[in-house]
Amino acid sequence: MNRILRLPRQAGVGIVTAIFLLVVLAGLGVAMVGIYTSQQASSNLDVMGAQAYQAARAGLEWGIFQTRAGGKCAVTATKPPPFSYSENFRMPEQTSLSAFTVYVNCTAQGSPNGEPSLVRYLITAEACNMPDALATVTACPTLNKPESVRRKLEAEL
Repeated sequence: MNRILRLPRQAGVGIVTAIFLLVVLAGLGVAMVGIYTSQQASSNLDVMGAQAYQAARAGLEWGIFQTRAGGKCAVTATKPPPFSYSENFRMPEQTSLSAFTVYVNCTAQGSPNGEPSLVRYLITAEACNMPDALATVTACPTLNKPESVRRKLEAEL
């Protein structure tokens, strides 16, 4: 019968290999968790960006309606151009856009020859999910936070 001779210095090689494999697998697991977390955060910001766009679009349509329907931004005999009107509002509760505040600014510019039918309107709507605490602010604050999202749309009539 053949016997395999083991030298004393070869004892324990298996445990070193097992520990090495455990460390490598633990490192891979940590890397995978990091990638998964960053992917989830990126996906969440993408969804919030789309919601901010929709909130800004709603504000822009509200501003256009106010201009066309003779509302707060429309030129009247008592309110000739040039003038500017600003308003901010929160999106309705119990909706997917409830985290956003919309700032709408309407600017009316007169025609060069004073013709009332040639008034130009510039309507700007900006939506953000982290509004400033001051109610008098007319635009979203500039924040360098990772969870801050804002979108700005403009229309000229």
